Amino acid sequence: MSHLCYLIVNGDDFGLSPQANAGIIHAHQHGILTDASLMVTGPAWREAVELARANPQLSVGLHVTLVQGKSVLPPHLLSSITDFGGNFSNDPTLAGLRYFFSHRAREQVREECRAQVERFLATGLALTHIDGHLNIHMHPVVCDILIALMLEYGIPTMRVTQENLAVTLAYDTHHRFRKQREAVIFSRLARRAKLKLTAAQRVFPDTLFGLHHSGQVDERYLLHLLPKLQVGVTELYCHPSFLPCPEVERWTPTYRRADELAALTSANVRATIATLGIVVVSYRELPGLRARLDETFGDFCT
Repeated sequence: MSHLCYLIVNGDDFGLSPQANAGIIHAHQHGILTDASLMVTGPAWREAVELARANPQLSVGLHVTLVQGKSVLPPHLLSSITDFGGNFSNDPTLAGLRYFFSHRAREQVREECRAQVERFLATGLALTHIDGHLNIHMHPVVCDILIALMLEYGIPTMRVTQENLAVTLAYDTHHRFRKQREAVIFSRLARRAKLKLTAAQRVFPDTLFGLHHSGQVDERYLLHLLPKLQVGVTELYCHPSFLPCPEVERWTPTYRRADELAALTSANVRATIATLGIVVVSYRELPGLRARLDETFGDFCT
């Protein structure tokens, strides 16, 4: 497996709160976390930018927020997708239906996505990848908008959310129906996104984990997962944070964020990675790595 199996470890919700910011930075400095995804309207997003500047080895992407969060643009410009306070819907299903069927909503989503990209770029940080809060970036309308923006602004990589259901169920059969439903939905969305990204000459990891056990990525889970990683590039996304945290308790009360932080800094996890010969990389390295893997293996990895 040595030098064939690569792992990106991404911390989502960078900018959500000081505690989430501190958890991501701690997991980067003392653990295996390589990347973070910045919410540019999160309550602590400015602090997250300063922390990223102070930790230049941390690869930072944009965590596009179109549900359960606030907009960059003022609400009078987004009357079809936000309330009077600039808040998006808390219900991703209803938001997704609106974005799909309403022409006016789609146009406002386009302008808001552009505004979020431009706010990120205005920080001076290198925008290494794009993904979405609650994986909203996989929505067909949003995905197409983001790929166009990637081409316009030279953004090289995107998360493609598609997880191996067999590996998930081998670990834990709880919530089987929910996991199966997620697998069906995201496999179709991922197939579409990969075709679009490939046509646009944008890059993405080969596979991903973190979807079916979102908020539950503890040490036991990682020790199960690591030996099952395949040749190519895998992204693991997670949500580390110190607790207590009012924002975490408000939005994700069932997430075990402190356990995720402990797993990312676990000596057992790091030793297992070393023993298996897994190479921990970042989204910043992915374009060059993808080119080398494609040259060596052709389409085998994807």
